[in-house]
Amino acid sequence: MLQNFKAISLSYKKAPLDIRELIALDETSCRQFLQTLKSFIQASDVLVLSTCNRTEVYYNADTDYSKEIVKLLGITKGIDNISKYLDYFTVLNEHNDAVQHLFDVSMGLESQVVGDMQISNQVKVAYQWSADNDTAGPFLHRLMHTIFFTNKRVVQETSFRDGAASTSYAAIELIEELTADIIEPSILVVGLGEIGADVCRNLKDTGFKNIKISNRTQAKAEALAEECGLEVLPFEDIVQGMKEADVIISSVARETPFFTKEMVKRLDVLTYKFFIDLAVPRSVEADLESIPGVLVYNIDTIQNKASEALQRRINSVPQVKQIITESIEQFNDWSKEMIVSPTINRLKNALESIRQEEMARYLKKMGPEETKRLDSITKSMMQKIIKLPVLQLKAACKRGEAETLIDLLNDLFDLEKQSEEVSH
Repeated sequence: MLQNFKAISLSYKKAPLDIRELIALDETSCRQFLQTLKSFIQASDVLVLSTCNRTEVYYNADTDYSKEIVKLLGITKGIDNISKYLDYFTVLNEHNDAVQHLFDVSMGLESQVVGDMQISNQVKVAYQWSADNDTAGPFLHRLMHTIFFTNKRVVQETSFRDGAASTSYAAIELIEELTADIIEPSILVVGLGEIGADVCRNLKDTGFKNIKISNRTQAKAEALAEECGLEVLPFEDIVQGMKEADVIISSVARETPFFTKEMVKRLDVLTYKFFIDLAVPRSVEADLESIPGVLVYNIDTIQNKASEALQRRINSVPQVKQIITESIEQFNDWSKEMIVSPTINRLKNALESIRQEEMARYLKKMGPEETKRLDSITKSMMQKIIKLPVLQLKAACKRGEAETLIDLLNDLFDLEKQSEEVSH
């Protein structure tokens, strides 16, 4: 049976930022973790998803490996006592619950900012890593393509993805609030990964004019600057850029904070300076706030903004849930049909074997044209004979009654024996 999909999830719903950033996986760690899981647990169809809001593992197995997965995660991250964080994880051992959760996460229903557009791409990337590391089987391939198709329906049929109510847009709204009393505020964006680039794209559509961007890789900054019409600040001039900026948005990807108290203390802050940290792990030291005039906002402080776009998304949620329900029903029908696929193949092989035997008896007495005609006629007959049993099997699957028909066909055509002969 294929009904053994499971998931283990650590997300913002139960785990605070400091726990999430401790356990978060970058691309290299994700790929390494996939290989570790492949080696140490008896599971197929393994998917690892790690974003600023969640770290999750999905897998197909008869056994609950949640505790083993957390221990292996601890080894990957170098955390000796990771079992003490078990309570922050949610375990989904029921097949339907795990499938539903992956759909909800992929559509953005589980995001901090509902309908966050980034999650769809993050799920695609996670799936690509599974495919690259040979941890995606037929079940996961079909499930993910069903999810991608569902996402297209959500985009085309609802307002759920309209507007720009993503985490990065919530950051823009926060900047607008913080700088309401500042004439032409100066903004510096440091780190141009996915979320940093998204912030820049959203900034170009606002009224802000004094915006500089900086990245360790200069070429990446220049390409984004050209796209968005922004100014590039060389990475080595970050300190000077900080001195001039009213708002510093950081999404620098690294294990330890990039903006430290020591670095900022030397700036001699004379007016308010706002740091907005969008990175996980955090890229701005929390105790920067002990410096007079410096305020720090991390990703957990960027709350859902009651924007018009966000409200439209919230209003679309029932419609999105209905589309997901329809997709899951179609996927479950396919899953059930997978159960009868071996029987259908054995039946086809059994009939083909009979056809070949009978053909062999007459081939010596026939010429090439007669042989070709007889081959065509008998193939057509076989397809018509097998059509009804296959349709009945698929219909029985949907009713949950396939096992009786499978047993009947096995007995009628001695399919178990046929299968053994083929394997030998």
